[in-house]
Amino acid sequence: MAMSGGVDSSVAALLLKEQGFHVQGVTFRLLRTEEGDRETTSNCASVAAFERARQVCEGLEIPHHIIDHANNFEREVIDPFCADYATGNTPNPCVRCNAFVKWPGLLESASSLGCSYVATGHYAQIRREGDRAQILRGTDRGKDQSYALYSLPQTALERTLFPLGSLTKERVRTVAEKASLPTSGTEESQDICFIPEGDYRSFLAPRVRMLPGPIQDTEGHVLGTHQGLPAYTIGQRKGLGIAAGRPLYVIEKDRDENLLVVGPREALCRRDFVVAGVNWVSVPSPAVSTKLEAELEVRYRTRAIRAELHVQSTDTVHVALPQHEQAIAPGQSAVWYRGDVLLGGGIIQP
Repeated sequence: MAMSGGVDSSVAALLLKEQGFHVQGVTFRLLRTEEGDRETTSNCASVAAFERARQVCEGLEIPHHIIDHANNFEREVIDPFCADYATGNTPNPCVRCNAFVKWPGLLESASSLGCSYVATGHYAQIRREGDRAQILRGTDRGKDQSYALYSLPQTALERTLFPLGSLTKERVRTVAEKASLPTSGTEESQDICFIPEGDYRSFLAPRVRMLPGPIQDTEGHVLGTHQGLPAYTIGQRKGLGIAAGRPLYVIEKDRDENLLVVGPREALCRRDFVVAGVNWVSVPSPAVSTKLEAELEVRYRTRAIRAELHVQSTDTVHVALPQHEQAIAPGQSAVWYRGDVLLGGGIIQP
């Protein structure tokens, strides 16, 4: 059982034990000592989080193991995160962590500890359909985390349990309070666990070259100076340091000219785009040239919209939006559903 030091993983471990499983807790050390010693709103980074996880396991009378995955996390998550920003994309590190660090690490730990399954506190569900494991949305749509799980392979899902999939966050809090778990009052963790207070610019500054340059609107007027292209994301509106008579958003990062281009929100919107690195998780990969309809999400917890998918190759899909234009950011994940079933997803291309 992955123990982050938060309320969700704590209740998940409690529920599994009540169901008769022989549970062992595993906490991954993902950051270097100087970063991991800080207490932040993240539940996967600090020494305090490790201590909360230990206390929960002690109270539940289950073994607790701390396993160092800092090198792997640096290589598979932090380095690609920085590289994406350096090349103009907006990455989704949680997706990479799940696929390249968290589940491989959990499965390795399970094998070494003699465990048949791995479990996490994600708000998602797994359903066995024939010989395939399907991912479904969590019952609590406000907390549903299936979006970040699309890249998991069948070999991982076959051994995965999501004890919180049918529960609401409110119910989880209630269970934690009744059981007097030491994590019952912990705050919600932030989106990017390795960046304290969400200040990704300060995180990137020593890792990526920041060269100031002009901020220009779509008509060529210079409106100000940016602090380095990696410090901005496509679709960003706040923190640009410019004054204009209307809201302006980052719509392009021109690396050749070191130019940050801003414009109205409608300039971000597209009717079609290509998704690469596709993983079909709940259904077998469709044949090339297959066309199908689905509900699409292009960011975590956004409203799903109707989309037409055209399979171009084993790992690329052309997405068309027949009813709505959509603001998108290259590097983010596009994920498609049929009802509550997560069909698959991939990375939006420039």
